[in-house]
Formats: sequence, structure tokens, C-alpha cells
Amino acid sequence: MKKYDHFENKSKSWDMSSLRVKNAQSISNAILKNINLKRDMEIIDYGAGTGLLTYFIAPLVGLIVAVDSSPSMLHEFREKSGDFECETEIVEGDISDLPEERQFDGIISSMTLHHIEDIPALFQSFHKALKKGGFIALADLDKEDGSFHSEDTGIFHHGFDREELGILASEAGFEKIEFLDAGVIKKPHRDFSVFVLIASKV
Repeated sequence: MKKYDHFENKSKSWDMSSLRVKNAQSISNAILKNINLKRDMEIIDYGAGTGLLTYFIAPLVGLIVAVDSSPSMLHEFREKSGDFECETEIVEGDISDLPEERQFDGIISSMTLHHIEDIPALFQSFHKALKKGGFIALADLDKEDGSFHSEDTGIFHHGFDREELGILASEAGFEKIEFLDAGVIKKPHRDFSVFVLIASKV
């Protein structure tokens, strides 16, 4: 049975939203100010979508593996992969679809956590996929009233409480956990704040 792609009708126009581009740039700025990226690094962009965050991070690393469950989003990623200033690979699926023995220097993610039902299991997968000394830099919404999305298909969390999310990261084995303010997404009815969770596998 074919897995339903919630983003199939959105992928081609996804990058046209200046809000999304601005948000990805704000998130990348927060990451770059707080993590020392190097050209020999191999990292995962989890929930990479069309590659908005990859675009800003690519010039500073050697390889980005785009992991996403949406074929249509990854099609758009593949179409513009020549514009990314690093090597790229595409994995349609989840972290579990990567070879178990393969480990990475870091995992970045933008606005994907709220689409994942089991956050503790995700954090455990992240921890396992990282080399010792590797990092996570995960951006998402602060706790909100559910009005960020116009429809809630595929939405499991209306943002996150930072303290609670930090505890889950700690329970998965991450250390040096901190939260950064990454900006605000302004919508007609209200503003929504965005954070970046940064932590290390020590």
C-alpha cells in the first residue's frame, strides 16, 4: 500500500513562501553562530524537504544526507541539488533506513519535529546515528495553540515546551543541551516563536 504523501500538492510551491525562506535563514544563522561547522563534516538534514535549510548550511560542510518521507519534496530537492555547495545524498524514509554502521558528525532539522509522533524514539535514533562528539541542531515551534497550521493532517505536536523537550533529549543520552531563540514567524492572526535545540553526544 502506497504511503500517503501529505506534501504532494505543496512541494512545487513550497520555496515560494518568503516566510519559509526567511525562517530557514534565521535557523541557519542560529546554528552557524553556535556550532563550528567544517568542510570535512558529513551531516544529516532530517525532514530536509526541498532543501531550504540545506542551502544555507551546504557551503560549510562536505556532505549533507537529505532524509525525508515525502517523495514529492525530495523530487524538488533533487532538482536543485546542483545549487548546493556540498555533496548531497537522498534517503526517502527515516533515520532507520540508513546503514546502522554509518555515523555522522551532526543532524540538523527545521520544522519537522512536530510531524513526528514518537519524539523519544526519534532522539534515540539521532543519538545512535552520531559519532562521539556529534551534535544535533533541531528547530521547531515553541508551544502554540494549534492555530499555526490551517489543517492538522500529519501534525502530532502543537509546538514544544523547551524544558520538556530538553528532558527527552537528556534521557536519550544527549548532553550540553541548550535552546536558542531562532526568530519569529509572523502570521496574520498571531506571531509564532521558533527555537533551535542544540545538544552533543559526548
